[in-house]
Amino acid sequence: MRSTFSILFYINRSKVKADGTTVVLCRISIDGKQTVISTGIFCNPDDWNAKKGELKIGDSQIQNERANNKLITFRSRVEQSYEKILKEQGVISAELLKNTITEVNSVPTMLLEAGEAERERLRVRSKEIDSTSTYRQSKVSQSNLREYLLTLKKKDIAFTAITEEFGEGYKLYLKGKDYRSGHINHCFTWLNRLIYIAVDREILRFNPIADVSYEKKEPPKLQHISRNELKIIMEHPMPNKLQELTRRAFIFSAFTALAYVDVKGLYPHHIGKTAEGRLYIRTFRKKTEVEAFIPLHPIAEQIIQLYNTTDDTKPIFPLPNRDQIWYCINEIGFLAGVRGNLSYHQSRHSFGTLLLSAGIPIESISKMMGHSNISTTQIYAKVTDDKISEDMDRLIERRKKMQNSNL
Repeated sequence: MRSTFSILFYINRSKVKADGTTVVLCRISIDGKQTVISTGIFCNPDDWNAKKGELKIGDSQIQNERANNKLITFRSRVEQSYEKILKEQGVISAELLKNTITEVNSVPTMLLEAGEAERERLRVRSKEIDSTSTYRQSKVSQSNLREYLLTLKKKDIAFTAITEEFGEGYKLYLKGKDYRSGHINHCFTWLNRLIYIAVDREILRFNPIADVSYEKKEPPKLQHISRNELKIIMEHPMPNKLQELTRRAFIFSAFTALAYVDVKGLYPHHIGKTAEGRLYIRTFRKKTEVEAFIPLHPIAEQIIQLYNTTDDTKPIFPLPNRDQIWYCINEIGFLAGVRGNLSYHQSRHSFGTLLLSAGIPIESISKMMGHSNISTTQIYAKVTDDKISEDMDRLIERRKKMQNSNL
């Protein structure tokens, strides 16, 4: 039989701190038995609306709205824990729920401890979005933080002990490892990320390293393949079934600018047809949640017709997780004679550079690639300009050699 369950937020006006605030308490009632938990959220007693069980907005609008949002999140945690215990154990009590909530609601106060908790959240998230890049990068950043603390003869450090000098020292440590500025900034972003989580959870009042500057960013280097390399990939089918699927998906991305996660998440309903009978894709990019509108090139149309275009309960391409096709991509690159390791994302970059070379307006390319800002698309224009300069230098050098040989 399902138990009776209720949640009530309230404050004890007789217990006010020196700063004039009091904690918001949560009373949980299950089958007539009650228990009380501190939410860890504080407010001015005059701002409390006892009837609604929340803070009045009034003059402290932003602060009180934020506190109310935290109360909503806290209520959700209690309700989810209640449902989980009831489902897994079949019985529940107010005290059992309190013990579970207290454990769930415990907040790491140490830097590396918080880092591991955040990495676990990213691991779960990576499965939801089918992209492990952020999770994998966090492993390196967390490892660098741990190594830096060891140089200070510390196994961990409390957030409250972190100073601006700590941040400056960490940046010097990273520079000493001869990392590129982009990698240094990635690692430093991870430290800032953990500190801002601590600020949000009210372990810290502010970020003590907020004034420590990032390294000057180097111009981004977008790796892409040439028109000839793409032609070779298109002309050479792979013998293995998974390799051939990967090759076709790579070519499809080169003609649609869709990232692997977006191709994998493509369903028949994402394909539309214009009044003229031209097929197009309209979808939202997983990374930026920006809409991309892509008229399909005939080659992309041919590839898509080989797969599922009718059953909307299944994706168009039966692709595995990206990590499983790493070897296939390298094999394809090797056979095509691509210099260096071929990555799937080079197909998307190649779309941008090839279209710019063909004279397609940058605004149209930005829309097709689903960029949130046209400045991102302009990076491809820089790559194209550099390529033209290099080609012209080679042409001039070739003509000089021809002239010298005729003398």
